[in-house]
Amino acid sequence: MKFYIVIPAHNEADCIALTLESLANQTLLPKQVIVVNDNSSDETQAIVSALESKYSWLTLLNSQSSNQHLPGSKIINAFYKGFDTLDDDYDVICKFDADLIFPKHYLEQLAFHFKKDDQLGMAAGFCYIKKEQQWILENLTRKDHIRGALKAYRKQCFIEIGKLKPSMGWDTVDELLAKFYNWKLLTDETLQVKHLKPTGASYNKASKHLQGEAMYKMRYGFGITLISALKLASKKKSIALFTDYMVGYFKAKKQNMTPLVTKEQGKFIRKLRWSGMKNKFN
Repeated sequence: MKFYIVIPAHNEADCIALTLESLANQTLLPKQVIVVNDNSSDETQAIVSALESKYSWLTLLNSQSSNQHLPGSKIINAFYKGFDTLDDDYDVICKFDADLIFPKHYLEQLAFHFKKDDQLGMAAGFCYIKKEQQWILENLTRKDHIRGALKAYRKQCFIEIGKLKPSMGWDTVDELLAKFYNWKLLTDETLQVKHLKPTGASYNKASKHLQGEAMYKMRYGFGITLISALKLASKKKSIALFTDYMVGYFKAKKQNMTPLVTKEQGKFIRKLRWSGMKNKFN
């Protein structure tokens, strides 16, 4: 299978070479990898440029953008700058972070899963972070959730869900829409990916408000938002985060922000979310 990979990178000089070398060591090489150097002020450009001359499948694309770190729109806008330079001769499109080390058989194993099931729309492994000299599961969400750091989409699924939404919550709404269109999702616990920078380490208060806004724009409604905010804040062990999420939700509601999904899709999402919550108590 033909894998095309887009890697948005902002000041990733300490990680990007490790990520790219792990892709270069794959048993199934990617056909194309685009690194979008998104307004970096460190040596990211020089490092990727040196590797670009070494690997024929690697391309560096320099991009200018804001220095403000807001998850969601910034990273997806960078993704599209890379994606728009690609042709459509791919089987799987990936959006990977620039701070990952993949096991050697990662792409080959994903290809195996996609070939085995024509209805498989998205697949990935799990992120592991280093803690006290050991690599442990970065358990921020359910194990059936594909982390935004390592998304891989079958072409038909990617197109049908409307590609990626330039908004906080993009890495949740993509899965919900995939299910809406009857695609399957798969997470392979044998694929352990080293995540060099823990998710959310540099998030500020404004970006935390965006999480609440995303819940509104996914048409969760108050009840599901309340429960989801409590759960996320509990995982991070921070009551302040719960407040930030709810402030973001009510801000979006007051401003009547444009949803990421249609009313029909929203109804499906709420039913899916409530069903999942009820199953956990049964």
